[in-house]
Amino acid sequence: MAVAPGCTVLLGRFAMERAPLESGKITFSGVDNRDVYNIAAPVTFRGEILIAGRVEARETEHAEIVFFRRDPDGVWRPRPGAPTFVGLQDPCVTIVNGELVLGGVRFPIELPDGRTIWRMEFYRGRSVERLTHFLTGPDGMKDIRIAGLPDGRIALFSRPHCGPGYRGRIGFTVVDGLDKLNPDVIAEAPILEGQFTDVEWGGVNEAHLLRDGRLGLLGHIAWMETGEIRHYFAMAFAIDPETRAVDPVRLIAVRSQFHSGPAKRHDLVDVIFAGGLVRHWDGTATLFAGLSDAEAGYVRIQDPMARLEAEQALQR
Repeated sequence: MAVAPGCTVLLGRFAMERAPLESGKITFSGVDNRDVYNIAAPVTFRGEILIAGRVEARETEHAEIVFFRRDPDGVWRPRPGAPTFVGLQDPCVTIVNGELVLGGVRFPIELPDGRTIWRMEFYRGRSVERLTHFLTGPDGMKDIRIAGLPDGRIALFSRPHCGPGYRGRIGFTVVDGLDKLNPDVIAEAPILEGQFTDVEWGGVNEAHLLRDGRLGLLGHIAWMETGEIRHYFAMAFAIDPETRAVDPVRLIAVRSQFHSGPAKRHDLVDVIFAGGLVRHWDGTATLFAGLSDAEAGYVRIQDPMARLEAEQALQR
């Protein structure tokens, strides 16, 4: 089994990468001066470009997911007629067979025994105005992601905690369609081994179909230092959906590459939420991310998915 190199090694390798080509913040309005962060990447659906973002006041975690549309002045405002998903955090968005699929984390959920947990919920529809709930994930699991495959099947990525003493790992399986997804299938997805050390955790944030038939995965890897100070980095790797063969994890972005700004709490200063990647024709890509649980921004970098494709081609 491969041994995870760990964040320290990955950061050392990443220090030799090229600096970002461009960076900036994303301006939102129309949400009563609340923060918008942990966004998904812009998605084009039925001729509109939309961003789903987490909206909440700085001093709380009572969030909602809102769809935004960019006005001619460059400011993103709530899309008229789109539903608001109260109580959901950290959206993910994809399109499967012509349907828009939205996922979000329901928090807090108070259980009868007094515990507070979270669950992911998923909604689907052929218009942004009418999205219907179709799936709830297992208790306590975030970072569930789905992606359509060319043959109509669905790639599923989970993030179980794998027992006491372990933080989140990545599970992977393939199902025949959206209707085949359920909490048991998610919970039983086999774990991808050798990606994280025992003190780290990570998950998939978005999947891209590569030219060689593999899936290029945008995700995060994280660790926590003394005092519960969190460090979250954006990473990428590829997986063959048929053989489950994976490339090693590599970092693609860190917080310092984005514009400086406020943090929700002192322990979140070095945190980015890798929301999504928009690939460009010139070999670059724009990474959209939440910044320190307070803002949203982007960096333009060398396309990590193109690099995964090129490296695979050299091995053949």
